[in-house]
Amino acid sequence: MKSNKIKWLLITLWVVFICTMVGVPVFFNMIGNNSFGLFGELPGLESLENPEEETASQLFSADNVLLGKYFRENRTPVTYDELSRELTETLLVTEDLRFSEHSGIDLRALVRAVVGKLTFSFAGGGSTITMQLAENLYKTEQENKGKLHNVPGLGQIITKFKEWIIAVQLEKNYTKEEILAMYLNTVPFGSNAFGIKAAAKTFFNKEPKQITYHEAALLVGLVNAPTRYSPILNPETSMRKRNEVLYNLRKYNRIDQIAYDSLRAKEFDLQYKVDGHNEGLATYFRTVIRNFLMDWTTQHGYDLFEDGLKIYTTIDSRMQTYAEDAVRQHMDTLQSVFIKHLEGRNPWINEDFTEVENFIETTMQRTSYYKSLVKEYGKDADSVDILLNLKRPMKVFSWDGEIDTLMSAYDSLKYYKHFLQAGFMAMDPHSGHIKAWVGGIDHKYFQFDHVMQGKRQPGSTIKPFVYSAVIDNGYSPCYEVADAPITFSFPGQDPPTWTPSNAVGNPTGQMMTIRSALAQSVNTITAYWMKKLGPQTVVDYAHRIGIQSDLAAVPALCLGAGGEVSVYEMVGAYSTFVNQGVWTEPIFITRIEDENGRVLQDFVPQTREALSEETAYTMLYMLRGATEEPHGSGGGLSREIKANNQVGAKTGTTQNASDGWFMGVTKDLVAGGWVGGDDRSIHFRNWAMGQGARTAMPIWNNFMLKVYADPDLGIEKGPFPKPVNGLSVELDCSKHDRTQGIDSLGVDIEKVSEDDIF
Repeated sequence: MKSNKIKWLLITLWVVFICTMVGVPVFFNMIGNNSFGLFGELPGLESLENPEEETASQLFSADNVLLGKYFRENRTPVTYDELSRELTETLLVTEDLRFSEHSGIDLRALVRAVVGKLTFSFAGGGSTITMQLAENLYKTEQENKGKLHNVPGLGQIITKFKEWIIAVQLEKNYTKEEILAMYLNTVPFGSNAFGIKAAAKTFFNKEPKQITYHEAALLVGLVNAPTRYSPILNPETSMRKRNEVLYNLRKYNRIDQIAYDSLRAKEFDLQYKVDGHNEGLATYFRTVIRNFLMDWTTQHGYDLFEDGLKIYTTIDSRMQTYAEDAVRQHMDTLQSVFIKHLEGRNPWINEDFTEVENFIETTMQRTSYYKSLVKEYGKDADSVDILLNLKRPMKVFSWDGEIDTLMSAYDSLKYYKHFLQAGFMAMDPHSGHIKAWVGGIDHKYFQFDHVMQGKRQPGSTIKPFVYSAVIDNGYSPCYEVADAPITFSFPGQDPPTWTPSNAVGNPTGQMMTIRSALAQSVNTITAYWMKKLGPQTVVDYAHRIGIQSDLAAVPALCLGAGGEVSVYEMVGAYSTFVNQGVWTEPIFITRIEDENGRVLQDFVPQTREALSEETAYTMLYMLRGATEEPHGSGGGLSREIKANNQVGAKTGTTQNASDGWFMGVTKDLVAGGWVGGDDRSIHFRNWAMGQGARTAMPIWNNFMLKVYADPDLGIEKGPFPKPVNGLSVELDCSKHDRTQGIDSLGVDIEKVSEDDIF
């Protein structure tokens, strides 16, 4: 009886052994071939040799600083050489101690895991780093499932067999170092960080090569449960996990007892900052050019958010920092002045300084939140009004930092409409390279860009285009014109005439040079030339010099009415004067590379000859009048900027002071800015406080002080280079016949009629 039992036991063991020896290889083969579609496809050889993973595209400055990324998953791959020894050792003692010894499957760990499950005593997992990499790369638990995956228990077994097969194949195709780096590149660490490079940056503001043991212990602890072990969401649990990982380092003699005790007592020492589109330098710039990049990638067959492109921009990170600082410092101060000036009144006002009725209610109806409520509940539903007035917790922007408060949608809109906005751009006038771009005061809370997207009336910054036509028609900067009223007639219209006044004071009747007239921004003399030249001539010159927006050929254009322009095109146009009369398209990208560094496209700006070299230089002399002539509008610039330097400038202010402008030109850099409310009805209650010299010029001044103080930028003071062939007109008015000028238009100003103008 006993012998029969032994006999049957031996037969059973042999059957199990034979079935195992035959069945397991057959099972492997069936999975590998996806027999009858039961198991799901495995990655092919090409996929194994070139595994796909989403990689963020990176945006670099001209001085090779990472400005930001475009991603769905914030991931930037690294090589094994870019990992610290402490990091790799910590990973191996925690996840795969015998990593260097196995070929993708660790049988000892596998048996240990099986026994642990059968005995309900967890003794460690059976998955190797290579098997985990297989799951991370090919999503074996989520994708390519066969018909048998829905069978309870069997699906998990098939998944493990798949991981074993893929792991062995990975080991054949890659070195151990490559597998280790690939694994760390594919792991999600939480906090929008995918891969070790993003994780090291997010939690410690370091590169992976700089990670130490106690930092590595925290990061490795995040590998299997990023939320549970998050030092931000669950600090106590995270600390226990970190110390558990540190114990592994001590257990396997990677560190000694003294080091272990010391590291275990350390705090996290986090420098936590989630990488996002509202963080870092040039946030407005990055957002605006994203549309350009999306168009480019679509046309060229790439995905901006996953193909790991490297985009090299013209932005200089140092100048960008100086520009952002200049905007922040001035706008913080100006906002305080603005609020004090309002004396508790709302800033949205009509031309007669009365408050605009129902401004907030009307503005609310243009918001996406209001439209979504109307779509859900109906336009006249009580629910819409209730929800718009419902107070709820929110964070709001302030110049002293974010404020936690309770506000309704109406409260929030009213609060934000009190803020003044700004746009500022600087560019190299010779290359067309944009060096700094600040589109607003805070991208997180105000995402509308005021450099390229926003367009406003330019005020008196339009005047240099008028005077370019004057100079081009043979007049000298020293030509004198009377500061006297000029009237335009509009028969049949109401009112039938228009007589522009000066911004400050009545016309004096005195003669002054046109250089002085531009320097002091005298409206009557600009109107004189508009009447003499005709509005269409001014429109044509503005477009030639670089303005791309539509402009109306009307007399009021000479003072900036009749068209809206952007900071982007104004800076480009003023650069024409510095670039010997050649307009150069402002550009923001120099080249795009693929993830392997292969150049996909180089970018070169468009150019065209807009003015003669002599006219361009003469206009620089005209613009210098703002800083050199008595009572020039740029006289308030710092002496430090003007000393041993030639600076051209022009201020601009619209009639109700809703727009303040300043344009400044030097031999190496042209920059300009705009300041105002998001709505034209939001402005100071008097022209003097809202003029460009007060609102916009300080930004340029502060920026240039920082630029000139940094010798590494190569932006130097000095004169504008004179034309190679010299000048045909004497620019020193003390030596010049102030009545000199050739009336090439053949029109007498006193006898001009509307028919001659239009």
